[in-house]
Amino acid sequence: MTAAVTFRARVRLVLAVLILALVPTTPTLVAPTRADAADTRSPQGETGRRGAEVVAVTQVAERQVDLSVRSTALGGRTVKVRLLTPDGWNSADRGQHWPTFWLLHGCCGDYTSWTAMTDVAETDSLRNVLVVMPEAGWNGWYSDWWNHGEGGDPAWETFHTVELRHLLERDWGAGRNRVVAGLSMGGQGALLYAARHPGMFKATAAYSGSAHPLLNDESVNRILGLFAGQGNDPLRVWGDPVAQRRIWQAHDPFHLAKRLKSLPVYLSCGDGTAGPLDKPGAVSALEADFNRQNHALAAELKRVGAKRLTTHFYGAGTHTWRYWERELHASLPMLLGALGVKG
Repeated sequence: MTAAVTFRARVRLVLAVLILALVPTTPTLVAPTRADAADTRSPQGETGRRGAEVVAVTQVAERQVDLSVRSTALGGRTVKVRLLTPDGWNSADRGQHWPTFWLLHGCCGDYTSWTAMTDVAETDSLRNVLVVMPEAGWNGWYSDWWNHGEGGDPAWETFHTVELRHLLERDWGAGRNRVVAGLSMGGQGALLYAARHPGMFKATAAYSGSAHPLLNDESVNRILGLFAGQGNDPLRVWGDPVAQRRIWQAHDPFHLAKRLKSLPVYLSCGDGTAGPLDKPGAVSALEADFNRQNHALAAELKRVGAKRLTTHFYGAGTHTWRYWERELHASLPMLLGALGVKG
């Protein structure tokens, strides 16, 4: 009898926890329309809790605005988002909704990386789109971290694809016509967001991206090393690559290839040896690894029937900004074409 009572008590406790988990926090954003409902759902099909607000706005340069955004998904922390605004953009005009280009930074960088290291702000073909460059953590990996089964902060994927997206579309002129691109860690993020949120993005591009972290032991150990940056416990991100294999696969673009096969996809990478934009003798084991990963993803995309894949595996070249700037420009016709914007 005692065992039965204990079992029933445990069941009631579990149900109570589940009910509490489903009660949303106080929302700060309006509910989505039915037409946009698919965009607000997580990969597991549950509507994400939205809780983000802009607490400061800074004009940092012509057409460059930094938003300080306080996020529930990030434990109430405030992070920056840089907007490269189109000609004619007016934040006070709630009726404006511009084609939106999400541009993601890599590991060890931040929301300023693209404007600091490339000519993106001077690129004329981007004067008719809203470019969104969000903070994603020094090594956040565009993921809602596993945190040993506890979840919670940081939840970068939820912050970007739910909280920030709704905030920008409500108050800052972002439209629902979107594409996404990124480099290295951000390249993986661009592929993941396009695959894990069907219908959210019309095209995706990855420059030297981590395209198949489960390729082999070398790739797994390398990304675990990156996860461990800044003294972080590497198992907090996706867990153990064996014990939490399903979580790893859910964040590996190779294993999501079927979800990408209908989209325009641009993949580029060097082979890690010194190329025309490098100093003589330069080498990059990271680029060589990512090169193998990108070839594997390209082959898998072709195997599953992708018809809109563009690859530029340019041989000699290391893991450096001059190549990523070049590849951004090379991919813009595809990305802007998907937005219906003339380059």
